[in-house]
Amino acid sequence: MALAPPFPPEVLATRRALVLRRMAEIAPGSSVAVFPATPVAVRNHDVDHPYRADSDLFWLTGFEEPEAVAVLATGEKPFTLFVRPRDPEKETWTGRRSGVEGAKKAFGADAAFTVDALDKELPELVAGKGTLFYRLGAVDPAFDARIARILQGLRMRARAGAAAPARIEDPGQIVHELRLRKRPEELIALRKAVEITRRAHLAAMQTGRPGSHEYEVQAALEREFRGGGGRGWGYYPIVAAGPNATVLHYNENSDPVREGDLVLVDAGGEVDLYTADVTRTFPAGGRFSEAQRAAYELVLGAADEAIAQTRPGATIDELHEGAVRHLTTGMVKLGLLEGDVDKLIKDGAFRHYYMHRTSHWLGLDVHDAGNYRDERGGPRKLEPGMVFTVEPGLYIAPDDEKAPEKLRGIGIRIEDDILVTDGGHENLTAAIPRTVAEVERSARR
Repeated sequence: MALAPPFPPEVLATRRALVLRRMAEIAPGSSVAVFPATPVAVRNHDVDHPYRADSDLFWLTGFEEPEAVAVLATGEKPFTLFVRPRDPEKETWTGRRSGVEGAKKAFGADAAFTVDALDKELPELVAGKGTLFYRLGAVDPAFDARIARILQGLRMRARAGAAAPARIEDPGQIVHELRLRKRPEELIALRKAVEITRRAHLAAMQTGRPGSHEYEVQAALEREFRGGGGRGWGYYPIVAAGPNATVLHYNENSDPVREGDLVLVDAGGEVDLYTADVTRTFPAGGRFSEAQRAAYELVLGAADEAIAQTRPGATIDELHEGAVRHLTTGMVKLGLLEGDVDKLIKDGAFRHYYMHRTSHWLGLDVHDAGNYRDERGGPRKLEPGMVFTVEPGLYIAPDDEKAPEKLRGIGIRIEDDILVTDGGHENLTAAIPRTVAEVERSARR
């Protein structure tokens, strides 16, 4: 674990100040917000999964060690951090710890305690506050129970002058809105993640040839993610050859790659916990068949159309509707659907071959934080600084007897990461081969 945050302390301090300011606007008077770390997860027996910090806690503090709890509160010491104590023997086995002094010196905590003091100190930080910002059901059921015990304990001490918060609010309404608009330091991390992802997809295209296996392609991806200075992947990679590509979340990544297969790779590298999210589909033999090319160009056209419409004031719903219309029109031309395009869209007939949405937010999480609806319940308008994916697809099951035989077993998705700018948009992943000519050239190298 890093003993210093990846971002300058003043950046993190500014984030916390923005959260405290918004807390005061939502809940005038005194308030407190509590952000616990993600628990360590057991993989099997005595082996843990690699630890990854909770995104909200990391965004606020830059702290990545397990068992931490961050508390933001109105008052003289607005930022308190609970951390594991220094322990030379345990650090010999599991790595260095920041400890209380590191929490203050490196991470800017106004006050810090060891986590074993949590049950004593946290009630005192919560007591007397009018509002508690805590996200029930989001991180750790055991910590939810701890919060319930603290509130009950304060209520039981009411005659002695203790007071439990009268309101509980979700801090996500503040933190997630702030996370939605990426700041310059976040975009730097995202651009680095995109660059290692570009190298990884190129390596995948050069590895995924007839006679190879999906796991070899995955190995090529992970070598570039780590070799390029990233943390690894931001989500488990999908490497799907042939009909496996028609399974949206296929992740066995074990089958052989055969002559004539399309290989769908959905993988993104992670830098400073920010992840890219990119899908490319390429022909294992270096050239698309006529049917594969027609299907690929249909999906690419839908992607290009949605990206071209991206600008401040547009909505993700509008982009999705445009992609659906483009795809549905093409499905009719390919013989996958019959009838009037408007009626096919109204009836949802396209969902047989395109069953997911076109976009999602991107950042610290691959499906990043932020509402998709505005305060009135309508589709949210895009704003500069937002980053999201555009990922239309076409998935034709190998046993779909209604589809033309030459199209059965074809699965294609093309996914790019898009930044909304003042003047329109920037495709952060445009340098990763995506046109037919670019993909064929890269797959033949």
